[in-house]
Amino acid sequence: MRVMVFVKATADSEEGMKPSAKLTEMFEAMGKFNEELVKAGVMLAGEGLKPSSEGKRVAFDGPSRTVIDGPFAETRELVAGYWLWEVKDMAEAVEWVKRCPNPMFGPSEIEIRPIYEMADFEGIVTPEIVAQEEELREKLSDR
Repeated sequence: MRVMVFVKATADSEEGMKPSAKLTEMFEAMGKFNEELVKAGVMLAGEGLKPSSEGKRVAFDGPSRTVIDGPFAETRELVAGYWLWEVKDMAEAVEWVKRCPNPMFGPSEIEIRPIYEMADFEGIVTPEIVAQEEELREKLSDR
């Protein structure tokens, strides 16, 4: 089972990264945790995200597209980083997150969401769509 693990943003993460001994310690601890994930064959990808002030959103309404510049309100709803993990089940993902060092200086949250697999759409999508998806995955893995 693949899951996306979201590190939720905080006021500190939205201010951006400023050099400090605390930040260095946090990076060292997170680096060790990431090494454990890689050694266990769990981590497929992961990165931190710059503050929403450097981001954009595109709002869709039918054929209309509206670009919205950051920063975005509701910091607690923003994502500051992510991992893509391959785990046995949600319980394993939760156990890994519980071992994670706090990704922020103060209180923080990590959200775990299962990723749809083509098998979840059995009987809904055509064999052509399944084949197209498999072809795209192969191309990505060849990179």
